[in-house]
Amino acid sequence: MINIDPKKISTRELHKYLVSSIGPRPIALASTIDNSGNNNLSPFSFFNIFSSNPPIAIFSPSRRVRNNTTKDTLENIKENKEVVINIVTKKLVEQASLSSIEYPSNVDEFIKAGLTPISSDIITPKRVKESPIHLECKVNDIISLGQNGGAGNLIICKIVLIHINENILSETGEVDPNKVQLVGRLGQNWYCDAFDNSLFEINKPPTTIGVGFDRIPVGIKNSSILNKNDLAKLASIDKIPSLEEIKLFIKNEKMENFIKLNETQENINNRHIKAREYINSNNIEKAWKILLLYKINIK
Repeated sequence: MINIDPKKISTRELHKYLVSSIGPRPIALASTIDNSGNNNLSPFSFFNIFSSNPPIAIFSPSRRVRNNTTKDTLENIKENKEVVINIVTKKLVEQASLSSIEYPSNVDEFIKAGLTPISSDIITPKRVKESPIHLECKVNDIISLGQNGGAGNLIICKIVLIHINENILSETGEVDPNKVQLVGRLGQNWYCDAFDNSLFEINKPPTTIGVGFDRIPVGIKNSSILNKNDLAKLASIDKIPSLEEIKLFIKNEKMENFIKLNETQENINNRHIKAREYINSNNIEKAWKILLLYKINIK
């Protein structure tokens, strides 16, 4: 493993390591306006939601590394403490990227990127019609993180109104990831999808106390079949099944074929493969029971 001292490499090199290591990052397409009424639009992937009550989003326009200048977004927000955060989706990502070109401050990026400005309800900056989610925000604070090139400026935004296109909602009224089709920013020129085959689900740990990694038997913990994610799911259960529960499981599930008088590595692997099937279907208790079938041979 290499060690990198941030003080001993250039800011440009450090930036590449950081943005390639920390991601994927959501993208805020920030719409602002200056005192002369000029629209500005620019994407930022140093962005996330940080509070629900009050609803707070934060994004960070950094000072340019090459010449230590600041971006129009930051200067506009200093003049008018309002911003619309338009959420970037797969359909919007190329136009959002185009809006990052450093046009003069009097050039309208809505026009350059081929996007449609629509009026906000509470604040002055325009919303991007093509985005399915708009966050109208009042800026609570601007926190400068430094005065050198590459230094961020935290724009702390209070969300005062949310607009959501009904077409991206599920039948239960929640935002459907396969309909909204969010994208994430990675390092260099790379992005990633956050929908379809890229999705996977992790159930939240139980509210009861899980048994933890330390309670998993060594033979299971050292499995060549189960990975650390599988073991983490096993560790989340609040109680390891008893011998009686295992015997009942054998009878009900007809698992006699998995019980062998002469324990071999093949027997163990077969049980672990079956356990992983249960884990993948989120039946952790059954996974534990088949993993512990060897106990039946202990009289």
